[in-house]
Amino acid sequence: MSHRVAGQAPAPDRLRVAVAAPVSPENCARIQELEPRIDLVVDHALLPPMRWPADFAGDPAWRRTPGQQRAYEAAVDSADALYGIPDVDPAALARAVRANPRLRWVHTMAAGGGGQVRAAGLTAGELRRVLFTTSAGVHGRPLAEFAVFGVLAGAKDLPRLNRQQRAHAWSGRWTMGQVSRQTVLVLGLGGIGRKVAEALAALGAEVIGTSRGGTGAGGAGAGGAGAGGAGVRGAGAGGAAVPGVSAVVHPDRIADVAGTVDAVVNTLPGTEATEHLLGKRFFDALRPGAVLVNVGRGSVVDESALLDALDSGRVGFAALDVFETEPLPAHSPLWDHDRVLVSPHTAALDAAEDRLIAELFAANATRLLDGRDVLNRVNTVEFY
Repeated sequence: MSHRVAGQAPAPDRLRVAVAAPVSPENCARIQELEPRIDLVVDHALLPPMRWPADFAGDPAWRRTPGQQRAYEAAVDSADALYGIPDVDPAALARAVRANPRLRWVHTMAAGGGGQVRAAGLTAGELRRVLFTTSAGVHGRPLAEFAVFGVLAGAKDLPRLNRQQRAHAWSGRWTMGQVSRQTVLVLGLGGIGRKVAEALAALGAEVIGTSRGGTGAGGAGAGGAGAGGAGVRGAGAGGAAVPGVSAVVHPDRIADVAGTVDAVVNTLPGTEATEHLLGKRFFDALRPGAVLVNVGRGSVVDESALLDALDSGRVGFAALDVFETEPLPAHSPLWDHDRVLVSPHTAALDAAEDRLIAELFAANATRLLDGRDVLNRVNTVEFY
C-alpha cells in the first residue's frame, strides 16, 4: 500500500485517498486492485471497530486518544479524496473541508448521504469546490426484497394470520390478495425504485412510478389503473424507459392516482420537496385497505396522518423500515399497532454491502481520474 508525505502535491494521474470510515483490509486491497492509481492512506488503529457489516459509525464506546485524533485529522487533511464522512459527523466533515484546500471529493457510505452533506452547513463556494457522491444503488436489491416482502405481507393479511395463530384460532377460509392482480405505486425511480419496480412487475403487478422529470415507462404496457389517471403518462411517454413501469405520475399528482392503487412503496430521499409527501391528503385519497411500505426516508411519511389512516382502515398494513425519528421512540403508537411491522432501519443491510461500496468507490475514482462524470453525485441544492 503506497503512501506519500502529508502535504506533498499529488501527481496529476494519481489520487490520494484518506480512509475516514471503518473498512476491512480486504476491501482496501479491493479498492487498489480495481484502481491502482489510488494512494490509499489508512491506519486501522484510528478507525472504530464495526459491530456489524456497514457499521460505519462503529462502536460508540470507542474513543481515540488525543494523539490518535491528531493523527486521524492529519491523514484526512492530507488527502485529495475521503472514503467516508469523518466519524459520520457533519461537523467533522465541515472541519475537514475547511482545513484541507486540496480536498476535491468526498464519498459518503449512505445512499442518502446528501442529508449529511446538508447538515455540515458548507458555503456555496465549498460545495462547488468539493464533489460529493453517495452509495446509492448498492442497497437496491436488499431494499427491493423488503419492499416485495411488505407488499406480499399486506396482500396475504399477515396481521390477521398472526392474530389467529396467537389465539390458536382456526378460522374459516378467506380469499387472499394476489399481487399479480394489484397496482403498486412506487415513489421514486432512482436506483432503489427501479429495482423495486422490476421485482414487483416480475410478480405480475402493474407498477406506477413517480418522476419530477421526463422519465418514461416501459416493459409492462400502459393500461389498467395506471393509464387514464389525471397527470399520468403512459409507457413510452418520453424519457428513458424504466423496465416494469407501466405509467409515470408527477409526485405532485400522486393523490390523483391514490384511489386506484393497492399498495404504495416509498423509496424517496429526505428533502424539502419530499417532506410529508405522504400526508393526510394522500391517505384520505387512498383505496381503503391499501398497503404502505417505506424503505426511503422516514420524513416522507407524516406519521400522525399515517396512524389516523391505519385506525380508519384506509391503510390496511404498513411495513416500515424508516421513521421520522430514529431510533423509534418507545412511546410511539407504531410499536404496538396491530397492522404495523416495525423494522429498525435494517432492511438494506447485506453481508456484501461493504465490498459493494468499495467497488463503487473504485469505479468512481476511475471516472474521476479519467475526467468522466461520476456516479451518484449529490445534488447540492436539494441534497439528494
